Amino acid sequence: MIARSLFAAGLLAASACSADPQAATAPAGTEPAAMTNGGKPFAETVVADFDSPWAMTFLPDGRMLVTEKAGQLLLVAADGKSRLTLATLPVDSAGQGGLMDVVLAPDFARSKRVYLSWSAAGDGGKGVVLARGVLDDAAAGSEKLRQIEVLFRATPLVEGNGHYSGRIAFSPDGRYLFFTNGERQKFDPAQDPKATLGKVLRLTLDGKPAPGNPLAAKGFHPAVWSYGHRNLLGIAFDSAGNLWEQEMGPKGGDELNLVLPGRNYGYPKVSNGDHYDGRPIPDHSPGDGFEAPKVFWTPVISPGGLMIYSGDMFPQWKGDAFIGGLSSQALVRVDLNGTDARKGDQWDMGARIREVEQAPDGSIYVLEDGQRGSQGRMIRLTPAQ
Repeated sequence: MIARSLFAAGLLAASACSADPQAATAPAGTEPAAMTNGGKPFAETVVADFDSPWAMTFLPDGRMLVTEKAGQLLLVAADGKSRLTLATLPVDSAGQGGLMDVVLAPDFARSKRVYLSWSAAGDGGKGVVLARGVLDDAAAGSEKLRQIEVLFRATPLVEGNGHYSGRIAFSPDGRYLFFTNGERQKFDPAQDPKATLGKVLRLTLDGKPAPGNPLAAKGFHPAVWSYGHRNLLGIAFDSAGNLWEQEMGPKGGDELNLVLPGRNYGYPKVSNGDHYDGRPIPDHSPGDGFEAPKVFWTPVISPGGLMIYSGDMFPQWKGDAFIGGLSSQALVRVDLNGTDARKGDQWDMGARIREVEQAPDGSIYVLEDGQRGSQGRMIRLTPAQ
């Protein structure tokens, strides 16, 4: 971990290069406008657009935090009409890298802490980091994210610009943080007990390996909760406390998994897909010693963000999982029933969907990917009339 003084200096330097954040308005043409729903069971309203957005979350007052690939953390008005930059983080944004997830601390109402992840370069390569800061919103119009500190770094650092993952979820009791580390397109680290790559990690809120993790006594990195994963771009708890995770498979075999402590999910030894060069990978099969996905997709959907719906605006979907589809340009719904799952709907959204979130009023928000520096819209979904 870099010294905090050096990190702070780098952060100030990066922030000094950013545009003036004070009360910048949304670009012209992003005023809310209803879209034709094409027979979908929801109406779509464009709220705002962004430069390659990656993730979002809602503040208790309805305002939103949005991350952009290049490193900007934005505070966005509830109506989407204004925004300002809370921080510009020193990310390595090549390839699939950038500023990634943003999630409020379980005690945000008291602590004002915000957790983030991003890709960073270091000695020997690159990796995903977990960090947090404190939202200073005492003065309206001059809010900032302060006291930013890096808590955890994926190991080992490796070359390449893909499969960082970096999704964050807090346990229902608020005591632990679950953090996804992708296998970085290197295959074997997903099975390497000493690496955090290709794993779901369980950490304390300070970014330390949580005590009692199930594999530490077997020689694994002490933060590992489950392993044998590929590119984990969504993680969420349901109302019963079950932990769900979705990940991109190789050529075929995208997965939705019920994450259980200490289990091996098989990659790259087994998968319902094959290598991109055509080499086969054995399928999951009963008795193979690996945890099989609850749902898989071939052809792939390229799953982005994951949300489990708990609102009242769409009562028929309460308890279901929603997944953003990247290459599929879709919003995907999965029926969850306890620890079982089955495919539900797949709606064509006409754009790569990077993120899906539930608003405080129970509406559903999606973020378009805005691939390669293009604009990505934020769209609010409400029941079709």
